[in-house]
Amino acid sequence: MVAWGKFRHLAARRWAARHWTALGVAALLAASAHSQGALAQTAIPVPGPTVAAIKARGALACGVDTGIPGFAFQDSKGAWRGFDVGYCRAIAAAVLGDPEKVRYVPTTTPARFTMLQAGEIDVLIRDSTMTATRSIQLHLDEVAVNFYAGQGFLVSKKLGVGKVTDLNGATICTLTGATLELNIADFARSNGTKIGTLLFEKSDEAVAAMEAGRCDGYTDDTGSLAAVRSTLKAPADWVVLEGVISKEPLGLHIRSGDVTWRNIVFWVDAALKTAEEAGVTKANADEMARTSKDPGIRRLLGAEGDFGTLLGLNKDWTLQAIKAAGNYGELYDEFFGPKALDLARGQNKLWNQGGLQYALPFR
Repeated sequence: MVAWGKFRHLAARRWAARHWTALGVAALLAASAHSQGALAQTAIPVPGPTVAAIKARGALACGVDTGIPGFAFQDSKGAWRGFDVGYCRAIAAAVLGDPEKVRYVPTTTPARFTMLQAGEIDVLIRDSTMTATRSIQLHLDEVAVNFYAGQGFLVSKKLGVGKVTDLNGATICTLTGATLELNIADFARSNGTKIGTLLFEKSDEAVAAMEAGRCDGYTDDTGSLAAVRSTLKAPADWVVLEGVISKEPLGLHIRSGDVTWRNIVFWVDAALKTAEEAGVTKANADEMARTSKDPGIRRLLGAEGDFGTLLGLNKDWTLQAIKAAGNYGELYDEFFGPKALDLARGQNKLWNQGGLQYALPFR
């Protein structure tokens, strides 16, 4: 039996050990949290290889379409314009502070992903669908959806059909190396119909073949169909059929493995969409950065917070991106709206307007 005095001494020692151990753990956790917070605030970001290459080159290499109204095309003076081109300009403005520092690289459907993998371009913004194969097999990062579409059909009115489900026995011109041909095969198989295809590398070649009577119509995403119809010699002779046969989320692709570059491209897209939601435009962005009292707008435009620093960019990187391209709605209206292709926004409306475009918050 332990004497009462000795027992009391041992008990006190055990209580003290437990007490100070608990305090020590708490102190370590607090110190860890403090150091992590300090690291988040003071760590010097290391630019990824893509940003380093862009800055060394002095220009963003942006892969775009070879030429299609709405998405990417050259005007009468040879200047590149379009919805996808606007994204190239926004990214260049964010990284280099100048939207003109872009080298536009026209890419065909079969070659676009190979060129990205080979490092010939830094980012692919070319009405290209995000799919499992392109993510898993091609080792690409599918960063953000900038245009929701579906695969539809533009056909001659002589066919006498009004809906996609009425197609049977038709021959359709389309692009090789895309999801389009596979979607047609899946659709025909599931509906017990026969649809033939003629394949081309470029959309203008396919459309020319269609107008020459070599096929009954052309298939592409709905945004591209509106663009193609606007270029035809006799648009009234052709109709876009009711309905689509697939989901075509078009978006921004980069090579996998560069986290910093992925974050920059992702948050430039988010900035353009958040700007529309917040009422920030190309025209008022500078003023709102100076005068807005809204914390969310101030974070978006770099008046508060340090998102730019954490990405190795200037503090006003998002402000420069918005000034270069306008907000998402401005960009869409300029190239697809009533004064352009008159293509309804539909799913490309913001989430709070009944659409699918939903940006993560700047917080």
